[in-house]
Amino acid sequence: MERRDFLQTVSLAAAGLYVNGLLANPLNVRTPLGIQLYSVRDAVAKDLEATLERLANMGYANLELYGYDGSFFGHTAADFKKMLRNTGLTVTSSHHNTGIASAVDGTLNKGWDKAIEDLHAIGSRYMVCAYLFPNERTPAIYKTLPKLLETSGRSVKAAGMQFAYHNHDFEFEKAGALPLYDFLLDNTTPELVAMELDLYWISKAGYDPLDYFKKYPGRFPLWHVKDMEAGTKDITEIGKGTIDFDRIFAARKQAGLQYWFVEQDVSKGDIFTSLRISRDYVMQKGY
Repeated sequence: MERRDFLQTVSLAAAGLYVNGLLANPLNVRTPLGIQLYSVRDAVAKDLEATLERLANMGYANLELYGYDGSFFGHTAADFKKMLRNTGLTVTSSHHNTGIASAVDGTLNKGWDKAIEDLHAIGSRYMVCAYLFPNERTPAIYKTLPKLLETSGRSVKAAGMQFAYHNHDFEFEKAGALPLYDFLLDNTTPELVAMELDLYWISKAGYDPLDYFKKYPGRFPLWHVKDMEAGTKDITEIGKGTIDFDRIFAARKQAGLQYWFVEQDVSKGDIFTSLRISRDYVMQKGY
């Protein structure tokens, strides 16, 4: 099937699913425990399927991917989907770069249609713009970024998925009168560009997630959940830091939360031990 025909076909199918409410995830219903696979990138590089099995055995069931470059860690969509079946894991979301700084496959600027086709094939619900490299953080690029995000989001929506933008802390630096984050929220259409809110990075920047939930209700269907160590402000296991997750999760309905992922970019010990600590805490809390 030609890619153009594929997008037209899934667009029609997705329209029917939205009408019937089959793509909606009811708010306040606990979803399977999720993880951003970047947390275990070293293990993934050594043995992908063994890493997936280990995560599944720990109770993680829902994945957010990283590093798509026209393949899934060197595997075709069909082969990767077989691994998912073998391990019982589900992919809900995937991270992608803009491709502004370098023309790499699988980015918003190169190979985007194939990325959409492959993520649709493995059952993902979201595709996310993950990061702006330092040389992409210029006033000129910021000015054009909403258009790029909306264009990318329109293609993703046509395939029955949702596009989103993931923050770090630099988005909370002022870009004119407001932080870049507010500029993106104010200049993109909610139906085309949702937000994946990283609770660590917004907290490290000194901003309150609840203020954004109030100002932009329903715009935050995805969260990254990780904690901030007292004093150093380093990333740490959930429950061992200073972020008040009880307060934040109490506002999940206003935020529009549908899925969230444990993520630990770095660990001062064994990463799998860290992920067990975070797992035990969130399961105890019932988030």
